[in-house]
Amino acid sequence: MPSAALKRLLSVSISVLLAAGCAGGEDRDTAHAAAGWTDAQVNAVSRASLGSGVAAVTGLRPDGSLETVVDDLATGRRLWAHPATMFGRLPGMGVQPPAVAGPVVVALEPRSGGPWKAMIVARDARTGEQRWARGVNSTFGPVACGTNVCLSESTAQRSPRFVVLESGTGRTLWRLRGLAEVEHADRDRIVVFRMAERPVLAAYATGSGRRLWSFPVEDAVGAGIDLSGGWSFGTAGELLLGHVAPARRGRSLSAYGFFALRLADGSPVWTHPRQLRVYPSPNPAVGLITREVGSSGNFEGFARIDARTGRKLATIPSADVPRGSSWWLSFSTDLSTLGFWIPGRQGAAFDLRRSESVPLEGLRAWSFCTTSPQPLELAGGAPGFFPVAPLCSYDLATGAKAPDPGPPPLWYTGSFDGHRVWRDERGALHGTRDGTGTTPGMYG
Repeated sequence: MPSAALKRLLSVSISVLLAAGCAGGEDRDTAHAAAGWTDAQVNAVSRASLGSGVAAVTGLRPDGSLETVVDDLATGRRLWAHPATMFGRLPGMGVQPPAVAGPVVVALEPRSGGPWKAMIVARDARTGEQRWARGVNSTFGPVACGTNVCLSESTAQRSPRFVVLESGTGRTLWRLRGLAEVEHADRDRIVVFRMAERPVLAAYATGSGRRLWSFPVEDAVGAGIDLSGGWSFGTAGELLLGHVAPARRGRSLSAYGFFALRLADGSPVWTHPRQLRVYPSPNPAVGLITREVGSSGNFEGFARIDARTGRKLATIPSADVPRGSSWWLSFSTDLSTLGFWIPGRQGAAFDLRRSESVPLEGLRAWSFCTTSPQPLELAGGAPGFFPVAPLCSYDLATGAKAPDPGPPPLWYTGSFDGHRVWRDERGALHGTRDGTGTTPGMYG
């Protein structure tokens, strides 16, 4: 039976409130421009998955049902769409995106009749033709793990399990008992976060499932982890960077903080207990900006940390943080500036290299487009799900939204083979190719 801590994940967690955004959408034909493309026919509510020449996203239809939408990555031309659903997904994880693994797009689709509530269906990435299917009653949803497909299934039942499937055939390669989420995959290993009362990171051989190493997360951040606060991971070279967020327990917080492990053997490199991930912010592997918390649980200043060594590179002391609670964090495109955006008013900003305040005149930074996100109205009434939060550019001197800011920053969108895809305030999907290589975005 899933633990009490995992059951509490069904409530809206701290990470959901910080990273949620607004929904919307309008019907237009796909627009093309020299700088990229826009698909305004979709109301994208998940992050996009890229690969095999396509961009795949979960969209919300006007009737509240979900759909898998697949566009050509280079042009934005709609290739195909099929109904999608969720069974056993936790709200704190957001709406599940499709998985692009090898030549197929894999998603959870509804099923009418039969012993299963839904089907994991793999379709040809270009044509949408079905290649294989697997019945499930509940799952977090499929994810790509290298060229394979991974998923936790029976997530709402007494005996959940994690399975690794061959993407071309759906054949089971190996499995684990319990709930797990993929945090890194390469040719040799798959690293998963095993979700339990005492969570563990573990690496397994990609082909055989032989365990290579394991690391109890309590060894990094302390005893008493409560996963309802959320978690995040990223890979920087040969390091796996992790963060476990706190959950409030009365007047105290559960164990939380950042840490880094060597991918080769799971050995710890550095730890920073009692450090919070801030939102919005880049993936920990791209830029590590944290907020410090005092021994009494009070929020203090901010710090930029070297992801490879754990050394603090810059700090913004609590005395420099604007008073009151009306500000929202923001960052410049190049992550050199930490801004405090105040809607309709002058904010403040600091250089993250020199820990100095910077002039606001003409300074723009990126923050969430809305400070009051609304949950999705999903068919069937699944509560607590929010769409992926879009970013907008703001003039920090006035607090006004900047007109025509262009694409959001790379640290937010991430990139795949030079392609970047993101959702705007209305839910429309945008894409561009700018030669930025492959790097993780804010949502992984």
